[in-house]
Amino acid sequence: MEKKKGWKEIPLGGLITEAGNAAEYETGSWRTFKPVLDQEACNNCLICWIFCPDTSIVVEDEEMVGFDYVHCKGCGICAAECPKKAIEMVLEQEE
Repeated sequence: MEKKKGWKEIPLGGLITEAGNAAEYETGSWRTFKPVLDQEACNNCLICWIFCPDTSIVVEDEEMVGFDYVHCKGCGICAAECPKKAIEMVLEQEE
């Protein structure tokens, strides 16, 4: 198993030199707000999956089923891009 880089090993400014490596960095502890899905409102368009910079949208059988909170840093892009407003950003402690 390859050792993952810690925050002290990432270059100054958070520069990431390898493309497509979001799964290698567990950024969930950075989060203040977390996305919460309203399954009733979601139409599974997967626009959230397209825009998520951290590969944190969990999809099974072409349907959005939740979030990978280990990698989700709570940026809110998924909620901002959701055309149905099916994703709400809530304070981490409130859920």
